[in-house]
Amino acid sequence: MPGLISPYDEVPVTKENLDWAELITLDLSLYEKPGGKAELVKQLDHAVRHVGFFYVKNFNISEEEVNRQFALGRDFYALPLEEKLRFHNNNDLTSGDYNGYRPAGLRVVGNGVKDNIQVYNIPKFDGHHHRQQPPVLEDNIKEIEAFSRKCHSEVVVKLLRLFAILLELPDEDQLVQDHLYDVKGEDHLRYMHYAARDAEDNKRVGELYAAGHTDLGTVTLLFRQPVAALQILNSEGQWKWVKPQDATITINTCDALTALTGGLIKSSVHRVHAPPVDQAHVDRLGLLYFARPNNHVVLDPLPNSPLLKRLGLTSNAFTELGQHLTTEQWVKVRQSQQQRQKVQAKILQNGDYEYEEKDLQIIPGLAAKHYN
Repeated sequence: MPGLISPYDEVPVTKENLDWAELITLDLSLYEKPGGKAELVKQLDHAVRHVGFFYVKNFNISEEEVNRQFALGRDFYALPLEEKLRFHNNNDLTSGDYNGYRPAGLRVVGNGVKDNIQVYNIPKFDGHHHRQQPPVLEDNIKEIEAFSRKCHSEVVVKLLRLFAILLELPDEDQLVQDHLYDVKGEDHLRYMHYAARDAEDNKRVGELYAAGHTDLGTVTLLFRQPVAALQILNSEGQWKWVKPQDATITINTCDALTALTGGLIKSSVHRVHAPPVDQAHVDRLGLLYFARPNNHVVLDPLPNSPLLKRLGLTSNAFTELGQHLTTEQWVKVRQSQQQRQKVQAKILQNGDYEYEEKDLQIIPGLAAKHYN
């Protein structure tokens, strides 16, 4: 039987007039209508080539279902630290396995200030990831699985078909076949908790909770939550705040999709800024779903895309090094690099972060990028 979970209550949105990003919203109710996919692809084209961020609405997952997941994340993070630590294994993190719990404070961000981020990842339910879950989650595991599957079927699959049409692939299900839910892969649902910091600590780390970065999969789904903090780097090199929009999911495109499209589809650069003054005291709870190609998929540019051929986009950062990485290999080397990078950054007076070159190497010849 599902456990008893109290309702999730959102905190008020900020009243500050921030420098908000202008992002398109895809209405997925058009998807099944005549001409709907073509209209959505037209809207999507500019967003994925230049920004890598957009909203979707009418995605067939109810507000009640979303709020239940936020409530589960809230209740997990309310557990005593010693209980949460039962689901943490630092050796797993070092070897590139990122599922389960990651406590805050594992690394010093800079100037002696530790990170303030807790993460709990639940792998997709494909039969290849068997992990013990804390009781608050195990008691509701069927509901969590149903939500995870709906993220895939109601959002990810539809976006993959739109990407296939954009790329002029002969079969609009080609990318879907490379992202099957029940085939082994590294997709996961995440509950994420950012603890509020005091103003002095925020100043010492350049007002950032997480520095500029890209995600390593295909697309990331960020469910609406009201604490303003997410910022994106636009095509003019400016950081813009992402506004929480009612009844939407914020989508960003990621590294694997960039690799598969020879760089056509932008891997969005984003960061997490300290919230505005009227929300600075509030902890930030995130609910995300990370979609990735199945583990066996080779991340070479798609050879049968007429669009990529016309544009001459036939190589990527991997193939230019003579590498033909599978998703499984890419995830392992990238996650291992992220966990290896535990030496604190040097934070300059202007707030820029500097890292040692050795801490950024993913594979010989390829280093992780950080964006100031």
